[in-house]
Amino acid sequence: MGQVTLTEKIEGNVARSVNPEGLRQMLQSQIEVVRQKGQYTGAKRALILGGSASYGLASRVTAAFGQGAATVSVGYARPPKDDFLGAAGWWNQVFFKEAAEAAGLVAKNFNANAFLPATKRDVIHYIQSELDGPIDLLVYSIAAPKRVNPFDSDEVWRSVIKPIGKPVTDFTVDLERNQLLATTIEAATPSEISATEHVMGGEDWELWVQSLQAAGVLAPTCKTILFSYEGPAVTAPIYHDGTLGRAKRAAEASARQLHKQLLPSGGEALISVNRSVTTKASVVIPGFSRYCTALYQVEQALGTHERPIDQQDRLFRDMVYGSRREVDTLGRLRPDATELSPAVQEQVATLLPQITPVNFTTDLPGYQQFRREFRQLSGFAVPGVTNEFDEKKFADLAF
Repeated sequence: MGQVTLTEKIEGNVARSVNPEGLRQMLQSQIEVVRQKGQYTGAKRALILGGSASYGLASRVTAAFGQGAATVSVGYARPPKDDFLGAAGWWNQVFFKEAAEAAGLVAKNFNANAFLPATKRDVIHYIQSELDGPIDLLVYSIAAPKRVNPFDSDEVWRSVIKPIGKPVTDFTVDLERNQLLATTIEAATPSEISATEHVMGGEDWELWVQSLQAAGVLAPTCKTILFSYEGPAVTAPIYHDGTLGRAKRAAEASARQLHKQLLPSGGEALISVNRSVTTKASVVIPGFSRYCTALYQVEQALGTHERPIDQQDRLFRDMVYGSRREVDTLGRLRPDATELSPAVQEQVATLLPQITPVNFTTDLPGYQQFRREFRQLSGFAVPGVTNEFDEKKFADLAF
């Protein structure tokens, strides 16, 4: 390919291009966030399921560069092929391995479907043959559109983002055209609700724990954590009260079961209710981008805005391994407490009615922040990085 000028492509709310050098710089900035806060006592060997982007990648960064852990990541992203430069998640894992090994840390990547039994077997074999001990941190951060029934390969479950009970109309931002549009989503059918629970719930999380335990590669004192979401009242019809929310409640039920299983040996299963952040998965949720536009604008004024790395490092440093656990009545960790505080939500509620298709403008500071963070997920809009790509510069990198 040689040297080419990259063109950023956004279709609707889906990014269709990447800038590898921008992704490298974004990863380095995440590492620097953790390094500036120093080392803390945590895991020695961490397995990150869904470690190619967002919460999973940030969890891996703080495990490696904050805790000094050897990390194994299972991510599923298209690699470069012919004229296709590859997906952002593929490059994120490549650059993580490069940075971790330069720091003397063990880093292993699996570009594979975490749901498949074969992937579980491959990861277990690696732990048994290459790591110097069992996994003592298991992070489950999978967001996927479908999952094959592990006991019946002819059945495929497909997740949907839909309300339950009745249709919902909400405003969402079209990032390609910089417009705010009204969108109506029909209510999910019972089969769609069930399928979403199978894909986005805790079934596969439980299977991973069982498989690792059966193989003798899960430390007795292992901590395992899955990320949930509550969100504000304004997004409840499409999220908390919809199919995704139903799946999260199923995952929380799995956490209770796993905790009973792990507690006698000194382990624990945790749920973290995370704050609203810009991810490739979240931007397609109707109403979410409009809410984030208002939220980010309020947070900018208050100085409380957090990206995934800011939250995840705080979560693990202060709550999972630290002495400052913020929990709710259900025992869930709540790093989203500041976002959902009355002081923030009252201001967001005042701003939201002002963000309509009629008066929406790209000059809104909250929208500029949201769109910039979305573009940076693919390596664009990164300060100091051009859109020039030199294939030779990346030729020696290994997955």
